[in-house]
Amino acid sequence: MKAEINLITIWTDKIDRMRNFYNQVLGFRIKNDLGNYVEFENNGVRFAICMRNVMYSYSDEYRKKVVGQAFELAFPCENPDDVDEAFKKLVTMGATPVHQPQNMPWNQRTALFADPDGNIHEIFAEII
Repeated sequence: MKAEINLITIWTDKIDRMRNFYNQVLGFRIKNDLGNYVEFENNGVRFAICMRNVMYSYSDEYRKKVVGQAFELAFPCENPDDVDEAFKKLVTMGATPVHQPQNMPWNQRTALFADPDGNIHEIFAEII
């Protein structure tokens, strides 16, 4: 095995809402849509969403209710002002606001929002 991530998949029970959010709100273009599996165009690591029930026959672990924040995606912005503008736009388009844009001690301006399943993600820009 290589110490390398090739694919990130978000498991969901509500694929239509998630497909629309990642496509229409975040702007990911759909590369492959099989109905219960959607892969998006993305530079670098492959990125997909998939119905949790696709994996039921492989492991009962996929039937368990997910509790808490298990992962975060971080999306870069061009500059600190873009973080504020992007945050407002995302919330207007349906993202759930979690934390308003703020300058952080590690020299980034960041904001947090949630997707329709409640997964919390970050937008950020370096502060120069």
